[in-house]
Amino acid sequence: MRMLMVGAVLVMMTSAAMTCSVMADDDDAKDGAKGAQKQAMQGRDDYWHCLAREYSRDSNQGLSEQDFGRSVAGACPSERQYYRVALLDYLTTQYPNIDAGAHLATANRAVESAQKDIVTAFVKHRPPQK
Repeated sequence: MRMLMVGAVLVMMTSAAMTCSVMADDDDAKDGAKGAQKQAMQGRDDYWHCLAREYSRDSNQGLSEQDFGRSVAGACPSERQYYRVALLDYLTTQYPNIDAGAHLATANRAVESAQKDIVTAFVKHRPPQK
């Protein structure tokens, strides 16, 4: 659910042209922002698909919440990094006057949120322990 909200926020963050005199430059900027947004969304989707594969592994059946959480935290390193970098690029493109550290913190929270959501689903849907 949280990732859906992050996705909705990303979709709502596109900007419009402000004046006719800078329309051509603005169109180039919008194309760059759209490309960055598309890459961030693709990174999110790729990371989620990888986490879903991790979630579905038979070897996870007997794991505790903590063990599964550790497994998820180390899973999908390239997808996780691509998502983080693509989201960071998008945020930097959309909000160039905001400190890069704030953008990095936002990207890190998005990754952590995805991990937390997968762990929550795992706990919610695992069979009761005997």
